[in-house]
Amino acid sequence: MDLRVFTEPQQGATYDTLLRVAKAAEDLGYGAFFRSDHYLHMGSADGLPGPTDAWITLAGIARETSTIRLGTLMTAGTFRLPGVLAIQVAQVDQMSGGRVELGLGAGWYEAEHTAYGIPFPKEKFGRLEEQLAVVTGLWSTPVGERFTFDGTYYQLKDSPALPKPVQARVPVLVGGHGARRTPALAARHADEFNIPFASVADSEQQFGRVRAAVRQAGRAPEDLVYSNALVACVGRTDGEVKRRADAIGRDVEELKANGLAGSPAEVVERIARYQAVGSQRMYLQILDLDDLDHLELIASEVMPALD
Repeated sequence: MDLRVFTEPQQGATYDTLLRVAKAAEDLGYGAFFRSDHYLHMGSADGLPGPTDAWITLAGIARETSTIRLGTLMTAGTFRLPGVLAIQVAQVDQMSGGRVELGLGAGWYEAEHTAYGIPFPKEKFGRLEEQLAVVTGLWSTPVGERFTFDGTYYQLKDSPALPKPVQARVPVLVGGHGARRTPALAARHADEFNIPFASVADSEQQFGRVRAAVRQAGRAPEDLVYSNALVACVGRTDGEVKRRADAIGRDVEELKANGLAGSPAEVVERIARYQAVGSQRMYLQILDLDDLDHLELIASEVMPALD
């Protein structure tokens, strides 16, 4: 089981804070540092000092780290034109020496679009389908050849399809709870399927749908990595768990029911239940980015107990 750190900077974090977390995650042996791609805070958080851009952040972190993988859960398809996104991600992959992964979703948070003057189209899923085709098509076009795409939403003509990532294929993540279109999209374009904030039973059902769609698309289900994203709140004692839950404005029992909360042993057992239904990778949503001791505890007492 690969444990990765997943942050939500729109809730309130500077670049320097994110860099500290990424460096700590690298030093502690986590598989990757991921971040959300949002421009507006959610819930009761004030979001101060304001948002940071996902790919600018990852570009900076790429130059300050050396081994940890870097990516997004999920880049909003509404924020960037696919040709521009392909250039940005390829450049950050070059800057990192080939450590980037792209999670790409349709975009859903209408309020942040309104707040920053970003168009929020009604038909987002069709656009996402074309974005994935454009981004992966640009990267896979051999150097010296041209890429043309004539879609409903995007048209590219005689693109030189440059620059290229360092990696022969940047891993692409597709995720969500949709029962039909989402599995089909993952089957066509994804290297990893992620289901966020889902129960064990719902994860098992969705993984099954994706595997079936992958087979129907003529690929082997084992070609994809299957992963979950869940909030983490771990402590050596009940008091420590409660302190961490209070710091993020959550209830301990709710976190135990819907996330990864409790003692290291409880969290190991909880992760094992997801592993038993096919999860291979866990994105730990870390909401208190000043609590680096939390990362150290998970690395020292949860990570070694997992296969």
